[in-house]
Amino acid sequence: MEALTIALPKGRLQEQVLALFAAIGHDVAEKAALSRKLILPDVTGALRYVLAKPSDVPVYVEYGAADLGVAGLDVLREHERGLYEPLALDVGHCRLVLAGPADQRERNMRLATGLRVASKYPHLAQRYFTRQGISAEIIPLDGSIELAPAVGLADLLVDLVETGRTLRENGLVELETILDVQAMLVVNRASYNLHLGTIQELIRRLAAEVARRADHAE
Repeated sequence: MEALTIALPKGRLQEQVLALFAAIGHDVAEKAALSRKLILPDVTGALRYVLAKPSDVPVYVEYGAADLGVAGLDVLREHERGLYEPLALDVGHCRLVLAGPADQRERNMRLATGLRVASKYPHLAQRYFTRQGISAEIIPLDGSIELAPAVGLADLLVDLVETGRTLRENGLVELETILDVQAMLVVNRASYNLHLGTIQELIRRLAAEVARRADHAE
């Protein structure tokens, strides 16, 4: 049987997710950390891993270049692609927050005019402010979002944080959590139907490993 293709995010999540798959018998044939290759078979031959930019993983899965993938909930909610999300993997925990200078805590944003917000997540940011009934101009940025309030580009920012240390070092505080984030397993809809039994079994084994780790952590 042809190997299932799984798109994985390069970077901080890569090792955690590969370790999760290794725990259920699908270790990579050659360690990703020691290889420059972007396509890595597993030791069983049943899976092959495609290493992609985190924001590109859902694209590979949606268009069928990968049968499954692992993506952060932030990426999935920003782009809202038509994928199955059968399992939260309990790794890559962080949060999408609204942040800004401490004096913004006292500001009534519903009465504010000309409010500007910088974010790598313009759609999530816009949806948040629309739900709150707040008029805000969202400024998309790809670089260091924390710089925007310091130089007067924006009043606030919406960004992903893990510990909040970078915010504090730049004189910013968290004002509200918009979304709790973790890594999610996603599946292409056509692949799910075509490889139903195989994919369901993989999901079952991953779910059991996630539960085992959660029980062990308690």
